[in-house]
Amino acid sequence: MTWFEERIVETQRLPLFCFFVALILAFVVTRVHVRLIRAGVGWFRNISVGDLHIHHVVFGVVLMLVGGVTGLIVSAASTGWYAFAAAVFGVGAALVLDEFALILHLRDVYWSEEGRTSVDAVFVAVAVTGLLLLGLRPLTWQTPDGVPAGRQVAVGLLAVNLVLAVVTLLKGKIWTGLAGLFVPVLLVVGAVRLARPGSPWARWFFAPGSRRPNSAKMARAVRRETHWRRPVIRAKIAFQEFLSGRHDLPSIPSVPSMKLPRRRERYQRMPRRPRAHMRKGPFIASRTVRRRRRPPGSLR
Repeated sequence: MTWFEERIVETQRLPLFCFFVALILAFVVTRVHVRLIRAGVGWFRNISVGDLHIHHVVFGVVLMLVGGVTGLIVSAASTGWYAFAAAVFGVGAALVLDEFALILHLRDVYWSEEGRTSVDAVFVAVAVTGLLLLGLRPLTWQTPDGVPAGRQVAVGLLAVNLVLAVVTLLKGKIWTGLAGLFVPVLLVVGAVRLARPGSPWARWFFAPGSRRPNSAKMARAVRRETHWRRPVIRAKIAFQEFLSGRHDLPSIPSVPSMKLPRRRERYQRMPRRPRAHMRKGPFIASRTVRRRRRPPGSLR
């Protein structure tokens, strides 16, 4: 409790902490709920009005509006109510980010491969909020007092950081670029190192079909992607699937009246084997031909 009071309450980070906790809890509860809906368990069903399926991003937008406006009203009046408004905003943000892929693609891609973008968006929000809770601030520089032209130096360093962040993001290194906003050394590393094969920087400068194609750079980038990044991506996808479920499996239709037939009914519906005189074969065919050659009035 001493650490919480010193690092959270006294530093006026209680609303941010409430937002952080509400974001994580709402995302976990939402994913558990939609996985139960997908599996057709119990009374868990989608919310529909007639033929209209209402996604939970709608409720997220409403909660974000309520939490944001409430926070603007009570921010100067009470810290407790401000923290409560931040928690409501966090719940709404979790619902919206959980369907970020639907907003990005403008179609229902929740359980497809593109749906993993929503989980990435939630992870980015959680990571950035956690860094803010630790006291880190993006693109901030402490200028010593008494240093001539200190403000101009700080502005120049901020401009350099922004350029390095843009270059790092264009090279396809999303996490390095976001973390570099808080730790500027990472931006230097990300901007200097070779770009990823499918990044815009590679398509512009050294990939086949670019202005100056360079097969050696492309081969080195593909080799790094295969040996270093692919295992990390597989581990990240495994962790995401542990939390949010598989995104490449079809959903099980939730039909309450769908029952398996009884054992006796299954046997009755099975096609019976043909009898011996109905089977096809050379001997039976010859007998059938002889029967057809008998005169019409003869006895059988």
